Amino acid sequence: MILFWASLVLIVVSMAIILYRLIKGPTAPDRVIALDAMGVTLISVVGLLSILVGTRFFLEVILLLAILSFLGTVAFSKFIEKGEVFDRGDSD
Repeated sequence: MILFWASLVLIVVSMAIILYRLIKGPTAPDRVIALDAMGVTLISVVGLLSILVGTRFFLEVILLLAILSFLGTVAFSKFIEKGEVFDRGDSD
């Protein structure tokens, strides 16, 4: 049980470091990577809390966070690459 609490504390510390990179990041790709890393650490925090509380309810929350994190990373990456998220297909 102590190992779970220690892991939780270390992950929260890493979230603070990632938040610094998310705010301070010198380039947009650095911020996208930090945002993706924040999603992964948030998923791990929810997973550890699920273990500590002893419930399986949070597993659905983890799945939702993983899907949103993936979609956000893909959207930001496409925006950085092409300057737009949705291609409208205007061929006029």
